[in-house]
Amino acid sequence: MKELVELIAKKLVEHPEDVQVRIIEGEDGQTLELHVHPDDMGRVIGKDGRTAKSIRTVVNSAAAKADVRVNLQIVE
Repeated sequence: MKELVELIAKKLVEHPEDVQVRIIEGEDGQTLELHVHPDDMGRVIGKDGRTAKSIRTVVNSAAAKADVRVNLQIVE
């Protein structure tokens, strides 16, 4: 899942070298923290959060197929 989030985020941003994804294991599954350059936050979140919601939908679909529970957080 980490690679999927990195791939999507790097295609969206102007500073792909600053994209980082950190995995945090928890009781209720994995939490993926997405860190991007401050100038790219708007691109990743999108208008009214539509882009972020779409990324979460793709990641959750892939996680369901792999029988894993994943939560995506976009961190400033």
